[in-house]
Amino acid sequence: MPGFENYRAEALGLEHEIARYGVALGIDWEDIVAVRALAREALAYRFADQPAGHVMTLELRAKLELFGLAHLMLKVMQESATENMETHGGPAWKALARALWAEAEIQGLLAPKP
Repeated sequence: MPGFENYRAEALGLEHEIARYGVALGIDWEDIVAVRALAREALAYRFADQPAGHVMTLELRAKLELFGLAHLMLKVMQESATENMETHGGPAWKALARALWAEAEIQGLLAPKP
């Protein structure tokens, strides 16, 4: 229901978790090349592509959690935009969002601008 979401609180919570997983994975959010590579991986990853019997490592699990957080981050931005609000988090959020946006644009995943 419009007007009842606390997008700022959601953004802060997501930023905190994104930063935590970044630490666990050793991500330097200021390393544009590394963050872009992570964004490419996030956009390309399909769990169904894993071979049968695939063992999930702790690193892969952390990445999958981060990819899920990225999806939630984009959803919060999208929903708040429909209510004419701009929502964003801190440095990790912004770095990841920029990288995802750039990679999605290169891959043609974004709808053409009118």
